[in-house]
Amino acid sequence: MKVNRIDHVSINVENLEETKAFFVDLGLIVKAEWKLDGEQLDKIVGLKGVKTSCVALGTLDGGTWIELVKFVSPSDENGIQPTSPNTLGLRHICFNVEDIDGIIEKLKKRGTEVFSEIQQYEDSYKLCYVRGPEGIILELAENVR
Repeated sequence: MKVNRIDHVSINVENLEETKAFFVDLGLIVKAEWKLDGEQLDKIVGLKGVKTSCVALGTLDGGTWIELVKFVSPSDENGIQPTSPNTLGLRHICFNVEDIDGIIEKLKKRGTEVFSEIQQYEDSYKLCYVRGPEGIILELAENVR
């Protein structure tokens, strides 16, 4: 047995359109959009009465992609819970980018929370953490070599 690759990362969101727009503005492209419901989906996710709307976003290289999922039903009664970079569990997604300075400037103009100024990590990367819509934490990394 072996794992061949990471196929996708799924993120549950409340506002699908706003979150999709954020990632498209960041530079991802919409690969597909669909709606799912029915008995088979109920069995797959282990819930009853599941109805979802989904968007697949990726990069031009066609590798790992992000799946944004809006659970129309059943909804999460707890809503979005704020987290920090050190909160236990799956916490952030890192994108390797070009022109991190320009991206951070653009994100600040749109009101995105930036955790710190861009930091140089050794001779490898320029790094910065931001909080996107729905509390999603992103790490942006630009190669400097």
